[in-house]
Amino acid sequence: MSGQNAPIIIKRKKVIAGGGHHGGAWKVAYADFVTAMMAFFMLMWLLNATTEQQRKGLADYFAPTIAISRTSAGGADVLNGDTLHQSDALSQSGTGSNMGLRGAVPPDRSPPRLRPGEGAAAAEVAALREIEEMLLGRGGESLVARKALRHVVTKLTDEGLVIEIFARPGAPIFPPGDTVPLPVTRALLGLVAQTAALVDNPVAVSAHLAARPVVLADNPVWRLSSGRAEAARDALEAAGLAPSRMRRVTGLGDRSPAADGPAAPRSDRLEITLLRRH
Repeated sequence: MSGQNAPIIIKRKKVIAGGGHHGGAWKVAYADFVTAMMAFFMLMWLLNATTEQQRKGLADYFAPTIAISRTSAGGADVLNGDTLHQSDALSQSGTGSNMGLRGAVPPDRSPPRLRPGEGAAAAEVAALREIEEMLLGRGGESLVARKALRHVVTKLTDEGLVIEIFARPGAPIFPPGDTVPLPVTRALLGLVAQTAALVDNPVAVSAHLAARPVVLADNPVWRLSSGRAEAARDALEAAGLAPSRMRRVTGLGDRSPAADGPAAPRSDRLEITLLRRH
């Protein structure tokens, strides 16, 4: 009878599906691994899809300082191992190298060639766009150093390819009141001349000045702008531009200001235009 009064014990087993929670740190590590692998394969694809010149351009973009030539001892590349800011001063102070621009255009560059069937007008536009890309490095390495590049802008218009060389605050392209180009200006004009040699379009040169805050009875802006235009023409021809290609040389005084304002340093500029013929 005593056995009938024994307590009844019920055991319930707790079933855990999936082995329980062991932490999520491994998921973070796995995600980092997958991201790193994806970045690695994208890098490999980019290395395979770009040209050597484009890779140099990308490397130069992230470099703290950029020389025009990546060779260290005067090779056969752009400027033969020299740079625009190698010599006495930089364009930041309105000066630059006092050397010539030997070999600014790589010797293996041939004039732009067009696909069969392109019209004369389309052919001319394509050639001018290639000149623009060579100067500014849009397709890879630029022919102009980063400091000097801040003085240059280009635009393709109905008249032709306009290459502007303009002053910046604290970095002029001519001494005040003078018609003698500063070294950085002469170097940039030499580059323009050698790049323009890849085509045979006529050339026009114009000089512009910033407006003076005081109106003078004998305002020298016309004589000064005309003198600077003539000096730019002389520099272009000295760098190899054929004199027969020069169509006009114009001094426009302060009558065509830049968008920054008539008195802004940006209005003090040279415009070299490779004129369209079609």
